[in-house]
Amino acid sequence: MSQRSFETLLSQIESLSAKVAVLGLGYVGLPLAVTAARSGLHVTGFDIDPEKIDKLYAGQSYVGAVSEADLTELLERDRVAWTADFTQLAEMDVFVICVPTPLTEHREPDLSYVIATTEEIARQITPGSLVIVESTTYPGTTDEVLTPILAQAGLAPGKDVFIGFSPEREDPGNAHYKTSTIPKIVAGDGEEARQLVEAFYGKFVHNVVPVSKTRTAEAIKITENIFRAVNIALVNELKVIFDAMEIDVWEVIDGAATKPFGFMPFYPGPGLGGHCIPIDPFYLTWKAREYHLSTRFIELAGEINSVMPDYVVARLRDVIDRRLGIGLSRARILIIGIAYKKNVSDMRESPSVRLLSLLREAGASVTFHDPHVPEIPRMREYPELKGSASLPFDEIDPVDFDAILIATDHDAVDYAALAAMNLPIIDTRNAMQRRGLPMENVAKA
Repeated sequence: MSQRSFETLLSQIESLSAKVAVLGLGYVGLPLAVTAARSGLHVTGFDIDPEKIDKLYAGQSYVGAVSEADLTELLERDRVAWTADFTQLAEMDVFVICVPTPLTEHREPDLSYVIATTEEIARQITPGSLVIVESTTYPGTTDEVLTPILAQAGLAPGKDVFIGFSPEREDPGNAHYKTSTIPKIVAGDGEEARQLVEAFYGKFVHNVVPVSKTRTAEAIKITENIFRAVNIALVNELKVIFDAMEIDVWEVIDGAATKPFGFMPFYPGPGLGGHCIPIDPFYLTWKAREYHLSTRFIELAGEINSVMPDYVVARLRDVIDRRLGIGLSRARILIIGIAYKKNVSDMRESPSVRLLSLLREAGASVTFHDPHVPEIPRMREYPELKGSASLPFDEIDPVDFDAILIATDHDAVDYAALAAMNLPIIDTRNAMQRRGLPMENVAKA
């Protein structure tokens, strides 16, 4: 097949005639695919999970940022196609990789999804196409992993294939920003690749921000998440210290936030969740060892954040012992919120699941209520919890429980009704006080 030129591919992108493949249809890939298709591009979304493909063709969204109306409209307009068959990608012009980048059991980068996807692209690609990585990873991945795979397939960067990196910045549950309005960092392997990546995202993102090279773009995303991880660890540590001093850390942070300069509020919680903050900083920790450098702040932050579920369980144990005179092994606990953050169904790395597991290990009887998670889906960790169902709120009977643990502060929960149950409440999110509810039975954790 003849090789197209840079000018030809740029013209296809500018005219919206380029065919786009989005590989990985999760919380990043699906909103990207829908947003690109709504701009006029024709998009084929690929995922190895055939259940996702069936749901999408049925117009059923499993990601909060994408509505079922969006899916139905795009299908009716023939702007999208969904597939689990790699051979359907043979005629694509632009490939965007949005697959997971988890950690191994030894907390080292697991690039197996990126590698397998790139190898499959190399088998299907037409020379002169554009390949972009959105998956978060360590600086150098595009140069050191992606490019060699394509080169081994006989595709020379800048000649047979154009390569770019543009870190995803999705924030599930954020009503103020969406894929098209979040500024987009873009970089390419060479000037022509950068221009192509910039032109592609410029079709559906309002503000595209080019940087000098892919390593810089990779470092930007890592830095964003390290910044959050370190600051959350700081307030989590302050929470423990101030609690021992009988000082309310939430009041401290709210007071400090009145300063109009020099302070940015971060808030404590029961641990870190989501796919980014608990994982991405350790990609840089791993990479830094190659340069004989240590990442003490990052590693210390990880240590602090990772023990927060244990701290919460200890606080719960103390409350039950002091107020009820029973051990945790005999307690019946209701967890409010099993998702990792408020107002979403996202279960990735949720500290609530860790709390549930720790409490059951201690012998407690544990039930959860989450208005966004009817049942726990399949997860890489805690596979034994798959299918565990949320107790409907109207079926919560206070006589069945000894204490309530607020792990995720969804707005769709009736906190006044929880207060009226007259049970000890351990609140990890300051949900009760923020709503002006009685605090007599509430302990913060």
